[in-house]
Amino acid sequence: MTDSTFTILDEGKPATVPARVSGDTVRLTREALERATGWTLKPEGLCRGALCVPVRPGAALESADGVDLGALAAALGRPLALDPAERVAYLGVGASDRARALAALEAPDFTLPDLDGRLHSLREHRGKKILLVAYASW
Repeated sequence: MTDSTFTILDEGKPATVPARVSGDTVRLTREALERATGWTLKPEGLCRGALCVPVRPGAALESADGVDLGALAAALGRPLALDPAERVAYLGVGASDRARALAALEAPDFTLPDLDGRLHSLREHRGKKILLVAYASW
């Protein structure tokens, strides 16, 4: 197990924190976990602000080496993309959040250039009907 810094991307915000890496397992101290994600481990479970997610006993979330990032993602129901060699991890959006976004029938914002190079954002056209044409050569 090696101690080093690790970058965690959560909600689009990167945080570089100390971590212990062993193979595909990344462990963080409680302080590093809170700094990177805003979640704290309490007797009632994982908490962020007034929201607490209960954690099953035996979930193997924490050991003497710290909080397991993979077990944290599983407890929160969020996908985790992990690259220990590059010292980076990305906590994805949970299924319930994705389902709410799909149910709203509102496309996420993005910005693309037109043929003249001017940038256009989808948010500029909210409330209007828009036809998006996508093309791929494969």
